[in-house]
Amino acid sequence: MLIRRLILLTASLLGLWLLSVIVLPTPSSLPPSMPLTSGSWRVDEYTISPLQGFQLDARILAREDYYLDRGAKLSPTDLALGWGPMANPEVLRHISISQGNRWYFWRAKQMPIARRQIETHSANMHLIPANPAVAGTLAQLKAGQQIRLAGQLVRVDADDGFNWVSSLSREDTGNGACELIWVEQLVVLP
Repeated sequence: MLIRRLILLTASLLGLWLLSVIVLPTPSSLPPSMPLTSGSWRVDEYTISPLQGFQLDARILAREDYYLDRGAKLSPTDLALGWGPMANPEVLRHISISQGNRWYFWRAKQMPIARRQIETHSANMHLIPANPAVAGTLAQLKAGQQIRLAGQLVRVDADDGFNWVSSLSREDTGNGACELIWVEQLVVLP
């Protein structure tokens, strides 16, 4: 009985190790991007097309890491970010925040600010690290930290027909309202 448990434990640990080695991108394993003449570039089987520049100072409300969904290879982490009134800790202590399946959810028993302010001052953002330094910083981020990020809102087209397009508005909500960002700079603010 003990031998079976040891074998099962060893197999489980080996499986987790293989998952981290094979599936999860690390800063040193990110493929180099290759520019295309149209302003787009390639990363593995994806064509990434810039839509517009993007920069934001925000508080991390929550983070969710992805390993197995279709976008995980390019965008291993989503950050729910808040700015303006949604970066205020006094406001945030009245709001419950969660993430799942590439969505960001919030709840409040009593609204500390207007609903529309919550919707237009927070968002779930899918982050594509543009380089190993950004990937390394992204891997260390935690809820509550203040960050500055800069890069490009992008459209991603895979060779097999899959596509993923960033929202270009902070006025939208619901499906398609998330930003998909090619992150060129990412710093934690004091």
